[in-house]
Amino acid sequence: MYQVIARKYRPQSFAELIGQEPVRVTLENAIAQGRIAHGYIFAGQRGTGKTTVARILARCLNCEHGPTAKPCGTCSSCVEISAGNSPDVIEIDAASNRGINEMRELRENVRYRPARDRYKVFIIDEAHQITNEAFNALLKTLEEPPDWVVFILCTTESHKIPTTIASRCQQFAFRSVDFPELIERMRWICAEEGIAVDDETLAALAQAGEGSVRDSLSALDQAIACCGNELRAEDVRALLGMFSLDSLEKVSAALAASDSAAMLDVVAELERSGHNLQHFCRELARFFRNLLVAKIAGANTRLIAASPQEQERLAGTAGRFAEDDLTRWLHLALEMFREMQYSLQPRFHLELGLLRLVHAGRMSGIEEELSKLGAVAPPAAIVAAKQAPLAPPPVQAPPVRTGPTPLQRDLQRRGAAAPPSTGGSAPVAANSVSGAPAATDRLPSSGSAKERLLAALGDKNPMSADAVEAAEVVEGPAEWRFIAPAEYRLGIQDPSVEAAVRRLAGRAVKITFQAGVAVADSSEPRKTAAGENEVTERALSHPDVKRFQEMFPESQVRQVRNLKESQ
Repeated sequence: MYQVIARKYRPQSFAELIGQEPVRVTLENAIAQGRIAHGYIFAGQRGTGKTTVARILARCLNCEHGPTAKPCGTCSSCVEISAGNSPDVIEIDAASNRGINEMRELRENVRYRPARDRYKVFIIDEAHQITNEAFNALLKTLEEPPDWVVFILCTTESHKIPTTIASRCQQFAFRSVDFPELIERMRWICAEEGIAVDDETLAALAQAGEGSVRDSLSALDQAIACCGNELRAEDVRALLGMFSLDSLEKVSAALAASDSAAMLDVVAELERSGHNLQHFCRELARFFRNLLVAKIAGANTRLIAASPQEQERLAGTAGRFAEDDLTRWLHLALEMFREMQYSLQPRFHLELGLLRLVHAGRMSGIEEELSKLGAVAPPAAIVAAKQAPLAPPPVQAPPVRTGPTPLQRDLQRRGAAAPPSTGGSAPVAANSVSGAPAATDRLPSSGSAKERLLAALGDKNPMSADAVEAAEVVEGPAEWRFIAPAEYRLGIQDPSVEAAVRRLAGRAVKITFQAGVAVADSSEPRKTAAGENEVTERALSHPDVKRFQEMFPESQVRQVRNLKESQ
């Protein structure tokens, strides 16, 4: 029966392993020194050799001549482990055996000694799919297993392994295989199989694998089945749905010429050829990425997975564009590929995306536009204004107060004799000299609290005087309360009001502001209790009010206000 290439040429020892030097060296040294751990976690990309290394480690531990880093490969233990039928090397697929019952069976199996070999090795593939409950059931056994047990957990998603499990195992990271090593491996396999292949074809197969040895060998097996013993790059790309540099460079040529019609022709040709437009978007994004890397790092760099001939062509194409343009195009290509995942009209999205690339290429940087503006000679007036020394701004005199002061207005409103205002400026108060407060014995001792406070304030702070005039002042032995609208809060809380109150009271007094409507002056007529009762009775006797009280028996009328009088 035919055996696929990926299984036929599977490494059987550490010497045949490619691309995993840190893992190989560490395990070989651990076996040589006898420092064999009871638990390992092999994590990395698919097809990079995690299960293969687990089997090699099991052969090294159970070889008749071991433990040794170089198993013989001929003893019954090595042969059975390679064939996958060893009684003491148990491989478990965690994708289908992920429950707590399976882990309990494994825990029971751990207690028994190996049937023949030195170690009983449990290789758990896709370990990240085990449930949390199953991991908890395995936790104690994995921490303190018998001396003859070794656990090897293989996973492609190590972040899903609980930290309680990961902390009890040694972790090894498997990286993707380098492009040159993968090509050399496939060249050797093709020579063993008698397949004629060139470097460009091998590069296409390695690109299809994206660093995975198994994927590249599967693509090679598929290409041999399709094309026979002679492989050509064009046939392999057509088989795998890949695009050559010639088709991708049509896009770069249209961008260099800023030709929108050429972009539409590219999409039409893809439709006629029956290519997958989503795959084209993916390859276009990779093409722009390679151009950007070639622009930055130059040709013959390990950062580009391509043959030397393709890298030279990429470097030549990248030299025609600026780094900013390539970065912008790569970003747009990635956005276009993401949108194509859910598009019901892939052709429309592809055409729109390619036209956006052309429009983005026509954009110029802000530095370039600013340099163009700077190249224009400025008018002579602007140059003279720039060269003239800066003059300090003119100092404006404080505005001269005109009209009566708040104190004069208050006295006039009460009919008292107000001192005359001359020259439009306020007279100096008798109780102040150069703005300094006078002695307490010169302060007014008669009148209401508001009148005495206005007299004490004088004309030093008009804003505070206006606020006091609009407020109701309630004088207490230890507290002065001001009731006024909220807009007068700052005026009443001014330090000058506090100082005036302190001088009037002869000691420190608490100042309290209460937002509200001040009670009208005594000169205005107040409503009598009889009048208020009459308004309340008239309101309660209204038919609408009675109907409302009948509908809501628990309702209460707490205040009745005459809207006409409040206006």
